[in-house]
Amino acid sequence: MSIIRKAHVFSRAVFLLLCVFGFLPFHAAAQTSRESDGARLLNGAIDMHFHVDAPVPDGSGAQATISTIRRAHALGVRALVLKNHYEPTATLAYQLRLEIPNFDLFGGIVMNRTNGGMNPAAVEYMATRIMGGPGKVVWMPAYDSEIESNPPYPKKPFVAVSKNGQLLPETKEVISLIAKYHLILASGHISPEEALMVFREGHSQGVQRMIATHAMDLAGKMTLDQMMEAAKIGAIIEFDFRNTLDEGGRRADAIRKIGPEHCLISEFWTNAGPPREYGGLDGIGAFAEAMRARGFTNKELDMMFKDNPAKLLGLPVQ
Repeated sequence: MSIIRKAHVFSRAVFLLLCVFGFLPFHAAAQTSRESDGARLLNGAIDMHFHVDAPVPDGSGAQATISTIRRAHALGVRALVLKNHYEPTATLAYQLRLEIPNFDLFGGIVMNRTNGGMNPAAVEYMATRIMGGPGKVVWMPAYDSEIESNPPYPKKPFVAVSKNGQLLPETKEVISLIAKYHLILASGHISPEEALMVFREGHSQGVQRMIATHAMDLAGKMTLDQMMEAAKIGAIIEFDFRNTLDEGGRRADAIRKIGPEHCLISEFWTNAGPPREYGGLDGIGAFAEAMRARGFTNKELDMMFKDNPAKLLGLPVQ
């Protein structure tokens, strides 16, 4: 049993004794029990989709800050993959590793226009030229995907992944580099049909680690059959913590059908704010409680919060 876990168990015992002898109401113990449950789930968890996009000049669009990263570390989160739609994050991960020792921080690059589009040179640089190899994930285009650059979205230039049902040569070249350097291939915000094409190409080229990004959200929503097909090819299906239980829990139902062994849960925001809250123990505990009520076990939750992300990053499963 880890030191953190022992501390939580001891704290829980003290609260129960205080309640029994009338020093605290039992509802305080119940609250603490939920927080303890949240702490258990976060201890060793890995967030594969930790946005660090900077706010635009009008102040909107702010994402996580360095203080949020420190909070995640203090909560017992094991690792974060930093993501920015518009800039690579591997060098940022390298610098933050120096500032926050003993914390596994990783980065990646999104094949958006500001990063050069489908840019093999950027992928090669990330994989070979940064000490410690913090660059791990290559996301296909996100906001600059074709599907999110045409109506009903505002029409704008986009980064093409395929044409006439075939992947473009530059897409295949990026995938070959992902395979060569044992990186993670993530689908970004491309269409489900393109995502499956990318996963099939990745599989054929020997890519070992793949993620279906935001599989049931944004423009590139996948059907259950498409998610099952992606999992069969070898992709891990990503679900967002913040909405897994929304809409009657249809995403949780999808996880059950796909199988938790093929899924991960990311973005541990318990309050979108303001004020924003990352990893609130009560919120994480409430999520765990609700998922167990739907038949998920702690082992299955750990699989999606800890084990599957660790395997993707090449970290030992704890």
